Amino acid sequence: MITTIIFDFGDIFINLEKEAQVEAFKKLGLPSPNEDLIEKNNLFEKGEISAQDFLESFQKYLPNASLKEIKDAWNTIIGDFPLHRLEFLQLLSYKYKLFLLTNTDEIHINRFEHNVGISFFSDFYQCFEKVYYSYEMGMRKPDEAIYSYILKKHDLNPRKTLFVDDKKVNTDAAENLGMQVWNLQVGQEDVIDLFKQKHISL
Repeated sequence: MITTIIFDFGDIFINLEKEAQVEAFKKLGLPSPNEDLIEKNNLFEKGEISAQDFLESFQKYLPNASLKEIKDAWNTIIGDFPLHRLEFLQLLSYKYKLFLLTNTDEIHINRFEHNVGISFFSDFYQCFEKVYYSYEMGMRKPDEAIYSYILKKHDLNPRKTLFVDDKKVNTDAAENLGMQVWNLQVGQEDVIDLFKQKHISL
């Protein structure tokens, strides 16, 4: 029986506009992400480099772009947060112990909070026992240490814990630690389809 649910954030609750971000950077002159920038993003998501350092890393490839232009392009990925998902989460919070665990950075979280407003994001955060952002933890999925930390910190039984994420590499890592998982298929499933999972009821 599931007693705890750990949720990812992007494409689970908030929609990510990945193509919009790619197009925004193309307009600035960057045709696609490269290994250097992907590694810088990984470091940024673990809080190992500052927002300033991260944005400046793009100027190596976009010498004519301002930091504001780069930041705006970076934030185009932040899409809408449908109200029905928040309402669903609020219902779940009465019966289950909920956590949020997401690979993210301070720039994206600040933009999310700005976009939805204090009332909305306060209602969202209040649904969780604890919100875990990778950049604050110094770890990121799919490193098993990040899951182990939460399980130990909150004395959670992996067999009674469900982990929901849209990336299979992340759910595979959680499954390796004994958790139950749902690898949500973006565009085909919605988090409110959790009702249809055999372990979940209200």
